[in-house]
Amino acid sequence: MRIGMILDAVFPPDPRVENEAVSLVKAGHEVFLFCLKYDKNLGDEIINGIKVKRYQSNKLEYKLSALAYTVPFYTFLMQKKITDFIKKSKIEGLHIHDIKIAQSVFNANKKHNLPVVLDLHDNMPEVMKLYPHLQRFPGKYIISPKKWKHKEEEFIKKSNKVISVSPEFIETLQVRLPQQKKKFVLVPNTIRTSFFEDYKIDNYIVEKYKNNFVVLYLGDTHIRRGLQTAISSVVKLKEEIPNLKLVIVGKNTTDTILKQQVKDLKIENFVDFEGWQNVNLFQSYIVASKICISPLHRNLQHDVAYANKIFQYMSLGKPLLVSDAIAQKRLVEKTNSGLVHQEKDVHSFTEKVLKLYYNEALRIQLGENGKQFVRNEFSWEQTSKKLLHLYDNLLN
Repeated sequence: MRIGMILDAVFPPDPRVENEAVSLVKAGHEVFLFCLKYDKNLGDEIINGIKVKRYQSNKLEYKLSALAYTVPFYTFLMQKKITDFIKKSKIEGLHIHDIKIAQSVFNANKKHNLPVVLDLHDNMPEVMKLYPHLQRFPGKYIISPKKWKHKEEEFIKKSNKVISVSPEFIETLQVRLPQQKKKFVLVPNTIRTSFFEDYKIDNYIVEKYKNNFVVLYLGDTHIRRGLQTAISSVVKLKEEIPNLKLVIVGKNTTDTILKQQVKDLKIENFVDFEGWQNVNLFQSYIVASKICISPLHRNLQHDVAYANKIFQYMSLGKPLLVSDAIAQKRLVEKTNSGLVHQEKDVHSFTEKVLKLYYNEALRIQLGENGKQFVRNEFSWEQTSKKLLHLYDNLLN
């Protein structure tokens, strides 16, 4: 099948999009990826077998995307581009990544009536409630998460199949839309075996932390990811773990808040902000760590989604410390791969770190359990089978 994937962003990077597309290509499908570009010098190209088709965009379109379901300008602009993409690439089936661009796709598809797969990476209406610009004027009054939720339900009803990232997310969708129950397919964000089988260690990173007890965080560092809890715990932890180092690899616009917190607590020597690093260095940071964390705040998005970092941590045999956001709590308890702390609870976080610090055998056992789970059951090569089955039967 000539599959047209629709992404309203630049590509690369997007691990989920790339993983899905590469698997479909290897299964014998042709995958054409509609994506955006802001650099006029970038052209179309083939990446790992994916035929990437880039369409010019600009800052105005980007800003209008937030108003996609307030005013129709963004939808209209994208619809023209998608119509061109469908015709020129002779698309036979459409795969929409998230709902922001979905209305444009359904409008463009009216003449073609192609089968549509809707891929929900996130519980977008709930994620939007956490955006800073929706907490203040004018965003608070012109962008309605409630309206986006209604549109999400409309798109689910119009789609032939709906992919989601966790059992918990699918459960919530089935409760909301019981008549659409048969459409839902679970394709979680897992990692390719190449992440833990084909990598090189950066000796500088390993040497840098060889004498530290490293508590590691990888990924987006937005406040809702819970790093304020981890930072606050350092005040107590450094008294019992003299060689402690909280290492934060990632970035967000809210980093100024985290860095000020570290400064105010006078713990600069115990916290490293590494900023965003090339993904090829992730394995080195994980190898250099003793505990890996995901201290997410609980909300309707975090309760139903797994962070990809969890599987990266597990694949290299590191014990986890995660908050009690439902999806990750269930996973860690099911696989016995780490400990769970109460979200936003500094005492609970501190207590669990110390438990792992004083019990090396427990760290090793939890790490090994997670490692075996990912390598034997939960790598992308295993979990993508449902995606391939979906496309094998889509035209039927």
